[in-house]
Amino acid sequence: MKTSVSLPILLITLGSLWFLKSTYLLPETSTLLALLLVVAGVILFVIDGFNKSSLVTGPMLMYGGTAVYLYDSAGLRMSHVLSLGMVLMGILLLLARSDRIPERSLRRRASGERLPDDGR
Repeated sequence: MKTSVSLPILLITLGSLWFLKSTYLLPETSTLLALLLVVAGVILFVIDGFNKSSLVTGPMLMYGGTAVYLYDSAGLRMSHVLSLGMVLMGILLLLARSDRIPERSLRRRASGERLPDDGR
């Protein structure tokens, strides 16, 4: 009887992270979080394409990563980070209202059945 591979994978992952952290090869947690948010915003544009949803979500993820980094490294105050985020979100929401920006495309479900609003 084979056992689950989740425990060995978890031990390898935790041991590797612990080793990298103890040898100072791994960046600080806030820097990693900032990088992950920026990468997530870029990946969103690549996967979802340019549409009303990704126009707002992608840049906000990137801003979130930048804000975490600036708050932690540059010492920006939380009120500055949040107020700039509110302004950026408002601008992006206004831009997303434009008719020139396409709506999010409806994709087929995994089972092959079409969505009700597909119109076909």
